Amino acid sequence: MASEFSRVFSAFDRDDDGKISAAELRLCMKAALGEDVSAEDADELVASADSDGDGLLDEEEFLKLVQLENEEEDRCRGLKEAFGMYEMKGEGCITPLSLKRMLSKLGSHQEIDECKAMICRFDLDGDGVLSFEEFKVMMDA
Repeated sequence: MASEFSRVFSAFDRDDDGKISAAELRLCMKAALGEDVSAEDADELVASADSDGDGLLDEEEFLKLVQLENEEEDRCRGLKEAFGMYEMKGEGCITPLSLKRMLSKLGSHQEIDECKAMICRFDLDGDGVLSFEEFKVMMDA
């Protein structure tokens, strides 16, 4: 596994200086994933794993970044599964009724008005339901 990351690190390290800059990270993410990453986002990614503060990632810091990204992906997958349990099938959102049903299955019997109030606290766009993004905010609270 470590040698696999070493190969990936080497591929990202375009100038072979043993470090990955935010610019190199952007280029490789574009090439590997077809994903445009803004300079600001690339800087933030590098900063999130840059232990020595040099603005670059060495191989160990790169490995740390990859592990952080994998943990975030796992967390997001888990949240999507949880969201799927609470959402109204086919609606793509959590409604007061779907929340009431799921809470009842979990042994917590709430009135519909209580469910509306629970949703209201995290309903950022005011549409009366929770989208996945709003659900993520709620789970982080």
